Order: sequence, then structure tokens, then C-alpha cells
Amino acid sequence: MTDIVLVDRDGDIATVILNRPDKLNAFTKGMWGRLGAVMDELSADTALRCIILRGAGDKAFSPGNDISEFADERSNSTQAEAYGEFMNATIAAIRACPVPKVAMIKGVCVGGGLEVAGLCDIRIGGESSRFGAPISKLGLVMGYKELGALSDLVGAQAAYEILLEGRILGATEALQKGILSRIVPDDEVEAEALATARRIADGAPLVHRWHRKFLDRMADPTPLSEEEIKEAYACYDTEDFKTGYSAFLEKKKPDFKGR
Repeated sequence: MTDIVLVDRDGDIATVILNRPDKLNAFTKGMWGRLGAVMDELSADTALRCIILRGAGDKAFSPGNDISEFADERSNSTQAEAYGEFMNATIAAIRACPVPKVAMIKGVCVGGGLEVAGLCDIRIGGESSRFGAPISKLGLVMGYKELGALSDLVGAQAAYEILLEGRILGATEALQKGILSRIVPDDEVEAEALATARRIADGAPLVHRWHRKFLDRMADPTPLSEEEIKEAYACYDTEDFKTGYSAFLEKKKPDFKGR
């Protein structure tokens, strides 16, 4: 089962590849489980600076779940709940991963594929990339955890619009709705995603993690404690701050260690 989700490591950047190109990288139950395990493994790698998620080939990121699997794996509510546990565990693993994530999107990015891409921090799409969640045409409901991934990305109103109409959106509209961070020509998607990952990896990793933590905390309406407010100044006591400050003065590229 390990070949359905591949990891290509290049120094401090890892590329996670959804690897079912003959099925446009459609998700199976096992694929959801393997992706979650991979994300857990990468989350524990302190030397890693950025993760790129992509689909194998040039035709699709992923069209979502493999419909041919429904007869055996999701033919009733009991089976669907068990299947959903795999999906929800993986969604939680991607959300919890402290390593910055970039989605490299070519072609189709629909349903579960849209949810996974939406959990990434930056999404680079080609001009011909396409997006949507036409599950109403199958008589299916998007569960709370899956819906949360879409709603967090585009907002509740836009998420409902996408689900109501079930339209397939082009890259320009996806950019307008916040699904995409930027659009590039199809033949430049890989280069731009790699360049984006490199820019992230060259930054101070502790700073990236702190910013992610602070943004997540700001979504909670509970007033910040004095201790939480003070945490924003802890960076001044890190080795990375001394490295970055010295490199700036010396007009050199900093070599951050995450300490």
C-alpha cells in the first residue's frame, strides 16, 4: 500500500505524491489511511522545512473519492462512518502538521482533492486547473470535518454556494474565491511550487510555526492571556534570531537551524 502515496525527499523539502495516475489520483480508503500516516511521519521530522502535496502526472491533483469503491466500502451509513474515520483522521493529521505545506495543482482538484489542497497553506494552480465539490449530484453529504476544511478555506457562504450548485470552477474563479493562492501557466506549476517551497524553507522554521500557532489561536474568541501575549517575544531568545540579525547586517543569506 505504500506506493499509493509516495514521498520524494530533497534536503529540507519533501514532496508527497498522490500516486494513482491511472485513476486521476482518486482516493481509496487505503489511500486516505496512508496519507495520514505519511503526514504524521513528516510532522515528526524536525529537519523538514516544507512539504509539497501533488498528484502524480499532469492531469489531476485528485478528483476526490473513487466512486467504484462505494459498492464495497460505502454502501450504507455504517460503512460510510467507518470510511469517514479514515478521512477525518487524515484531515486532522494534515491540519496538525506543523510543517508549512504547498499544494501543487495541475488539472482536476475536486471533492476530497479540494479538501486536501485546501488544508495546505499556499495553493499554486495551473491556468487549466479545475475545482469543485459536485457531491449533491451523487446524493451525498459532506461531513463536518470535511466541510470544515472547505469552509475554513473560502468561508461559509462561498462553501455553501460551491456545494449548492456543484459547478466546476476554473482557475480564475478559484483564485477569486480564495481556493487558489496564485495562478501560473500550466508548464510553470512545478517550478513555481518548488520556488515557493524554497522561499519557505529558507525562512526561520520556528517563526513559521509560531505564526501558524498564533493565527490558529486568534480564531478562538477567548481573550488572550498575558502569557500568550508574551510568547510573541520569545523569538528574541532564539539562536535563529541571532543568526538572522547577524546575516542581515552582514548582507549574507541566513542558515537557520530551528533553535
